Amino acid sequence: MDTTLTLLDLCGAVALLLWGIHMVQTGVQRALGPHLRRLLGVALGNRVKALAAGLGVTALLQSSTATGLMVASFAGAGLVAVVPALAVMLGANIGTTLIVQVLSFDVARVAPVLVLVGVILFRRGSEPRTRDLGRAAIGLGLMLMALSRLVEVITPYEDVPALRVLLGAVATDRLIALMLGTVLTWAAHSSVAIVLLVMSFTQAGVLPFEAGMALVLGANLGSALNPVLEGARDGEAAGRRVALGNLLTRAAGCAVALPCLGLIGPLAVTWQPDLSRAVADFHTAFNLALALVFLPLLGPFAALLRRLVPERIDAHDPGRPIHLDEAALETPPVALGAAGREALRMADVLAEMMAGAGEALTGGDRAKVTEIRRMDDTLDRLNGAIKAYLVRLDPEALSEDDERRIAALVAFTTNLEHAGDILSRNVMTHAAKRLKRGLAFSSEGRTEVEALLARLQANLGAAGAAFLTEDPRAARRLADEKAVFRDLEARSTEAHFRRLREAGGSAGAGPAEASALYPDLVRDLKRVNDHLVAGAAYPILESRGALRASRLEAP
Repeated sequence: MDTTLTLLDLCGAVALLLWGIHMVQTGVQRALGPHLRRLLGVALGNRVKALAAGLGVTALLQSSTATGLMVASFAGAGLVAVVPALAVMLGANIGTTLIVQVLSFDVARVAPVLVLVGVILFRRGSEPRTRDLGRAAIGLGLMLMALSRLVEVITPYEDVPALRVLLGAVATDRLIALMLGTVLTWAAHSSVAIVLLVMSFTQAGVLPFEAGMALVLGANLGSALNPVLEGARDGEAAGRRVALGNLLTRAAGCAVALPCLGLIGPLAVTWQPDLSRAVADFHTAFNLALALVFLPLLGPFAALLRRLVPERIDAHDPGRPIHLDEAALETPPVALGAAGREALRMADVLAEMMAGAGEALTGGDRAKVTEIRRMDDTLDRLNGAIKAYLVRLDPEALSEDDERRIAALVAFTTNLEHAGDILSRNVMTHAAKRLKRGLAFSSEGRTEVEALLARLQANLGAAGAAFLTEDPRAARRLADEKAVFRDLEARSTEAHFRRLREAGGSAGAGPAEASALYPDLVRDLKRVNDHLVAGAAYPILESRGALRASRLEAP
């Protein structure tokens, strides 16, 4: 019975450690994610800056996987080459070691303070970012508590025969230890957690230091294995190259370091007698060595990865551009025509999203919500590909009309992407809420929603025609729709309050609760229409001097 309770105690401590790491990662990513993504995008100009950016971003996120996903999205959109993307991953691998370095010191006493501060920020914070940072502080405190509890649980049982047999196998065979560390990290999805566990076992005297180093090598290998096995294999070729390159660099490092552990161990202990700190130092030194060795070799290494992972042509992938001809880049007018055709593909995707939104809002198909959010990813990929294509045009070969057309293309595609974001994030949130609560619009409200979406789809068609023909008359008619939707928003608010009065003021009951969604829905659809006008009508009217600087009357 005591053994069972101890095992449960051990599993609970490990679970608490994993949950603390998860809270730190999600808290920092929610609070600082967009800023970190922008920082990463700016720093991708050369490999040294990219390595530094990867280190800094991952030190905050404590997830090389999250950093890798950002880089893979840039690479998949053609916004970054493989070399700086691999440099980011080298830096990210170093970044994951920093929290391990911090926790290798005796900082368990600050755990209650971190949890207290985190709870205050989370409960009392008025801004979402404050609450998210509070979440991260709570997670860090939980991690420290879990590590302290692990040592308490493990120490009395270090002489248990079964444990000694298992650890004896790990201690006597470095390859087994490496494979065990790889499997555990793959299962836990966190190299930080496994390295911290190894530090606890080593500090408690349960695990020999050399076996601990082998497990750390396995943890490094396992964290690089996850993206290859799970996400990157089905993604863009550039993203898969980054994931495979990260795995190959770590595998090469493990292949060199594993036979040398007998020499490295005594040197590491001489340098740092504290075994827990020695494990952390070895973890950091291993990743620093990989960065120093591979950073100068990334050029030929990237060429090898391009041969190993060629571009995969998938005719059924809607997010893959089909009109962006590389040869047309030599002739800007032809290239701009190709980009325009791809932009109209974005309009077609947005039209499908609008049709699906109607079914999700008035029907009962939950799958439509997921489908529309997937189509929003298609819009993002097409927009990124078009921009990357336009950037490659030679500025010296562009005429003034070419420059104006590029500006119109960028405005059109950017606004289509933003319109898709509103449909995916805002409108589908209303649809998901309606389906979850089993709400139904009144017959009058349902008719109004269908009419609004039909009008929005017609405006999307008008936007595509105006963008294609650059006809000022079509642009002016589209621009007039802003006033129409403004009036519709005002009338919807008035109708909502009328329905509330008819329902006796109970906003949480039946049709009245469904009616409460309607004003927010109309406001979001109006925002979608605003983006259609801004993307197609305004560039045409502005080029002809037919656009006012302000709607305000002259004083």
